[in-house]
Amino acid sequence: MIDKSAERISGPDGADLRVVSTSRTQAISGQTGASCRDVEIAALENGVVPSRYLRNQSTYDCSDQIRFLRSRVALVGLGGLGGAVAEILARAGVGALSLIDGDRFEEHNLNRQLFCTQENLGSTKASAAEARVAAINSAVETRVVPAFLSTENASQVIAGHDVVVDCLDNIPSRFVVEDAARQAGIPLVSAAIAGLTGQVTVIYPQDGGLEWVYGPRDSARQTQGAEHLLGCPPQTVVLVAAMQCGEVLSILCHRTSQLLRNKLWIVDLSDHTVEVLALAG
Repeated sequence: MIDKSAERISGPDGADLRVVSTSRTQAISGQTGASCRDVEIAALENGVVPSRYLRNQSTYDCSDQIRFLRSRVALVGLGGLGGAVAEILARAGVGALSLIDGDRFEEHNLNRQLFCTQENLGSTKASAAEARVAAINSAVETRVVPAFLSTENASQVIAGHDVVVDCLDNIPSRFVVEDAARQAGIPLVSAAIAGLTGQVTVIYPQDGGLEWVYGPRDSARQTQGAEHLLGCPPQTVVLVAAMQCGEVLSILCHRTSQLLRNKLWIVDLSDHTVEVLALAG
């Protein structure tokens, strides 16, 4: 059925490519009872590229795309960073996203949070993220957790994923996510915003982690991050989220040699500088 649905086109490098449209994958899903995710994986395994991923091909080949579709990623926090990360990962074709946030949209979120609109103020961020992902990519399966991550629920919520993405706005909660990722034995991609500056780091279970960034956890008692003092303009949010997603996708397709592991990537849009600091205990 996949082969019969494929269309032949000329790829970016001039090579012959077989592609299948989103409408055809959805139709095959309806006819066979298989999920759109499984239909897309079957297509890629047969060398047929879903049209939606055609512009990924020069960067990520069919085997990479299959890895994305088979992956499970947990997004903790669905505000500015989390909304942009969910948008990018859904478009990239990450097959399963857990959307974790107990908050609701408020008017001050409108400047940067992609899923916040004038019409859905007061709605839960998790439900808005679910609706947006469904509208973007029918192959992405979502699990909605409309609750704040805590020491009581973190281990259960994070277990079973391939990567955890920290999109939170306070340091104590970041340590809770880090502990859960360590317990699950999976990498954590953490980011933070402060005005026109932002940072990203990658932490594996055996690494020093957030204490190398923020100092001993016992001293990190403030409940709010620097963004509450310095603000979070939209351009910083989107740039840092894109960098965060780049690290997630590199982990999922096993391109780990250049990761920001044990490093801190820092961008300052006020003077157009980017630095990468080596972290050590």
